Amino acid sequence: MNYDVIIAGGGAAGAMAAIQAARLGRKTAVFDPNGRIGKKLLITGKGRCNVTNNCTREELLENIPVNPRFLYSALSQFGTEDTMSFFEELGVPLKTERGNRVFPVSDKAADIVAALEGELKRLGVKLIAMPVKEILVEDGVCIGVRAGDREFYAQSVLIATGGKSYPATGSKGDGYALAQGAGHSVTEIKPSLVPLICREKYCADMMGLSLRNVTLTLFDRDKRLYSELGEMLFTHFGVSGPLVLSASSHIRKMEPDRYRLEIDLKPGLDEKQLDSRIQRDFFDNQNRIFGNSLSKLLPAKLIPVTVRLSGIPGETRVNQITKQQRTAFGELIKHFPLTVRAFRPVEEAIITSGGISVREISPKTMESKLVQGLYFAGEVIDTDGYTGGFNLQIAFSTGYCAGINM
Repeated sequence: MNYDVIIAGGGAAGAMAAIQAARLGRKTAVFDPNGRIGKKLLITGKGRCNVTNNCTREELLENIPVNPRFLYSALSQFGTEDTMSFFEELGVPLKTERGNRVFPVSDKAADIVAALEGELKRLGVKLIAMPVKEILVEDGVCIGVRAGDREFYAQSVLIATGGKSYPATGSKGDGYALAQGAGHSVTEIKPSLVPLICREKYCADMMGLSLRNVTLTLFDRDKRLYSELGEMLFTHFGVSGPLVLSASSHIRKMEPDRYRLEIDLKPGLDEKQLDSRIQRDFFDNQNRIFGNSLSKLLPAKLIPVTVRLSGIPGETRVNQITKQQRTAFGELIKHFPLTVRAFRPVEEAIITSGGISVREISPKTMESKLVQGLYFAGEVIDTDGYTGGFNLQIAFSTGYCAGINM
């Protein structure tokens, strides 16, 4: 069983590499245990697939906190405009939304996967429903792979097996073992774009509560790392949702209680405006008890928690609340506190941070510096970005780079 190019992994990076190699006339095979490509692509962007970010290369690099310089060459060869042109030429019209996020006009990730599948089929790329078990190396040269009980030979082999997140899609961390078996080193594997476990037990009291149009701010002790307006969700263990996933990618070294979160529950009002609003609500409810006066200001699940944190006894009549108590309550609404204890497991993360050391990969070709004919692309490499289409662009750029060089 001989090929010019063998690719381990049929995700975004593997599919892109296969297409580029096949377009240049290489006899190409993709090995994927799912027996199909793009299983993880189908669930990205809540099933809408945020394919890239419509920004400049410099802006893109600013959104890649881990080893951005390594990606400079790949992004120069195949940037965001190239990704958009690639899919539109395959018949998938795209649109740009808030934050320059790019989606298919149809809002269907399945259209992206179908376009890749169609092009692979047109080019005659062979899809083999088996995981690669070993990279075959002789005298420092990659000669093929072992899959099942057979050996398959090729001039070039690409490891594009993804990270360790979402194992149900096939990303089980297999690529790290394959690379290590070929002599490569792997940096610490940890989750990124992942829900956060919080110390406060009141998160469980609000389980299922979704907050919209709030501002979440992440602090490393007193240093502000991240702040954005959007949506988040309380869970039995802590917090999740788009804002939380974005915040998690700014935590590079997790230590219990080192990081804290603040939620501005009313970002559209400054302190003075909020105080006026609270006074208005208090005036309308002046003979009611404090705990029953907040239904217009806050969601029902949040009221008992904020009352408890305010220090004002819930049975206090509104007309007995002092100006000092009211001001402190306003502060609480603008700075609702949470303490980060840990990441959720890497299996629940959208992407994996860490991977094959970039020091051992040529940034211009994605070829191994240790083993001739062995290449890497996508999430298996130690580089990752923030949410917003940046990680898929890394996959497409490195996949393109590897594909044309193989």
